[in-house]
Amino acid sequence: MTAQPDLRLPAETSAQAAQDAIAEEFAFFGDWTERYQYLIDLGRKLAPFPEALKTEEHKVQGCQSQVWLVASGDARRLDFQAISDSAIVSGLIALLLRVYSGRSAQEILDTEPSYIAAIGLAKHLSPTRSNGLAAMLQTIKAHARAALG
Repeated sequence: MTAQPDLRLPAETSAQAAQDAIAEEFAFFGDWTERYQYLIDLGRKLAPFPEALKTEEHKVQGCQSQVWLVASGDARRLDFQAISDSAIVSGLIALLLRVYSGRSAQEILDTEPSYIAAIGLAKHLSPTRSNGLAAMLQTIKAHARAALG
């Protein structure tokens, strides 16, 4: 068994490299049952999220599940912490953090989540989960815009 990447810090040098790595990892799985299990496993590996940060201020609006997302840093480097009460949504968060956390605000804004289509995720998420994923991405990009001032 290979070690999983530390999702708190990107192992890849760029957001695009992270997306390419995600697409390669998902290509190993034969069906969506295995891919969903992998998503759940990724979500379980998220860094612990402080209970004190589970506030309305940090709650992502537009998600059916409860999602909290916190940004820290500045325009040169934004780091994100997030968690959900849903196992699959936590896995989606893990992918988002891998692509966007630890990047510059400009790189975040310039990077569209191409991995979503590359791994077939868009076709396999319910409409409510797709809306939630879009809301999480929108929140991350809003933090990047705010960091640029």
